[in-house]
Amino acid sequence: MTADVINDMQLRLKSQKAAQIAGGHVSAELRIDRLKRSIAILEQNGGALCDAMRLDFGHRSLDQSKMADIEGAIGPLKNAIKHVKTWMKAEKRGTMFPLNLLGGRSRIEFQPLGVVGCISPWNFPVQLTFAPLAGILAAGNRTMIKPSEYSPETSELMKTLIESSFDADEMAVFTGGPEVGQAFSGLAFDHLLFTGATSVAKHVMRSAAENLVPLTLELGGKSPVIIGRSADIKLAARNVMTGNTMNAGQICLAPDYVMVPEEDRDEFVEAAQAAVTEMYPNLKDNEDYTSIINERHYDRLQNYLTDAEAKGAEIVAINPANEDFGQQEHHRIPPTLVLNPTDDMLCMQEEIFGPLLPVKTYQDVSETIGYVNDHDRPLGLYYFGHDKQETRRVLDQTTSGGVTLNDVIMHIAQEELPFGGVGPSGMGSYHGIEGFKTFSHAKSVYKQTANISKLMAKMGPPYKKKQTAAK
Repeated sequence: MTADVINDMQLRLKSQKAAQIAGGHVSAELRIDRLKRSIAILEQNGGALCDAMRLDFGHRSLDQSKMADIEGAIGPLKNAIKHVKTWMKAEKRGTMFPLNLLGGRSRIEFQPLGVVGCISPWNFPVQLTFAPLAGILAAGNRTMIKPSEYSPETSELMKTLIESSFDADEMAVFTGGPEVGQAFSGLAFDHLLFTGATSVAKHVMRSAAENLVPLTLELGGKSPVIIGRSADIKLAARNVMTGNTMNAGQICLAPDYVMVPEEDRDEFVEAAQAAVTEMYPNLKDNEDYTSIINERHYDRLQNYLTDAEAKGAEIVAINPANEDFGQQEHHRIPPTLVLNPTDDMLCMQEEIFGPLLPVKTYQDVSETIGYVNDHDRPLGLYYFGHDKQETRRVLDQTTSGGVTLNDVIMHIAQEELPFGGVGPSGMGSYHGIEGFKTFSHAKSVYKQTANISKLMAKMGPPYKKKQTAAK
């Protein structure tokens, strides 16, 4: 079966590339039509997709799925429809002197790359499949999609819905396990977008290199929170715990650890407990609180806690109703603070991707900047505070994919800001016009005039003859 899928992928890529060439110029009207069809899938089948995500997770908040996955994908698609005609226009560029005075003109034209491969993850399976289509389709491309095997119900439903709305030579979906994913990443796409773990990205990059396929990698890492002394501790704790508990922390941009002034640590802990209690008075059967995706990830997170406690950390489980999580239908873990974390703990070495939150203390903000810079550059960085000089210092002296000030995660929701990582947290970006340009070929075009050609001819060879005539 896997061999058949791999063969089908190879044939489909060949067919899509041929169709792209045969189709010629991709009009704005066709691009908009494809974007509208994508929106229609989400608007007409949002409830079914939310149900599928709930089944894949064991339990997942339907309201969260509607907000983050359905509406979170419709927004970028509508934004692309609004702007695509403007994005498609050629950009005028300066022409060197004196050619500009003689009528020479330069411009950039944006041409579809062709066929873009898209490997999407399980944590936001709909949003991270459909939102990238805003840039891919606006740029005039065709696409092949490989969704995650960890969310099979959602992946199969997306495949069915897309096949009912798109010709297979416009958009095709291939489901399957690691072997299918490995073969998919080795196809000779014109561009490949991968969203997922850094460890997997290394394999994807190796496979893509065989065909010199350019990549956009949207990864993750340990996104830090720096809470300054000028911050409102209660508000900061509320915002941090909102981000830490959304999707049970299974977000590439989730706050991965907090650094707080040592004298404010206890206040932060109390405020975090109060915030969780207000949002989730109970957890075990709460419709708003999401499960861990599967047993493998549940066991991984439990191992982080066991390891941290064994190495001296204080574990503070925030369990407002004092529920017993020893026996449960789904893989739920209460939001848990890890106090006094040290660098030898697994939770400080690996991306957590769950509702655990190490809390470090500092005396001077320079310690936080140094700590961030001593580790891999993160996908996101979050600073809370109202000290303008300190804010500027954090922005200038750290490097991350993006920054949200006085909140967490929210920079990804701004469609006019490019979203992407740096170093181990990713390469390339998309969203808005940056997405359009990422999935386009910027073709340089220079237009010559007859007068310039005549001038160039007089300046050209045979040079010795011209030099003799000049004497």
